[in-house]
Amino acid sequence: MRAIVLGIGNTILSDEGVGVRAAAALQERYAIPDGVSVVDGGTAGMELLDIIAGVDLLIVLDTVKAGGPAGSIVRLSAEHVPVFFRKKLSPHQIGLCDVLAALEFTGDLPAEVVVLGVEPATLELGLELTDAVRQRVPRLAELAAAELAARGIALRARAAAH
Repeated sequence: MRAIVLGIGNTILSDEGVGVRAAAALQERYAIPDGVSVVDGGTAGMELLDIIAGVDLLIVLDTVKAGGPAGSIVRLSAEHVPVFFRKKLSPHQIGLCDVLAALEFTGDLPAEVVVLGVEPATLELGLELTDAVRQRVPRLAELAAAELAARGIALRARAAAH
């Protein structure tokens, strides 16, 4: 199985950077096995085509504006993922939506897409996550690891640094 964990977000827009930071946390906390790639997608769009083409599982970590309280975790999969893109719940959807549409056109759409997101408190200019969102970064990494584990890909926790 080939799987990609894709963290997307703009780290200069406060909570918008949560996906990128969660992807980094995943790499820091777990040894990533062969067949799994953790990608900092930043604000990339079509540049992601070759990276995610034809993978078995794409886990997207991002900011998701679903109307809940700041720091709420949102999980979308299966038929809910296209709805996510139609409603423009994330500032990166346009780029990722275009990438997924292009992959569908070429027959290289990932077999399964799961979106794990955090409801932002603010998307204002700023280099730091708000407390409500920052506290959710480890949980988002754990949820990504759990999605992989549910498909038979167990991540081994790295030893804590002393």
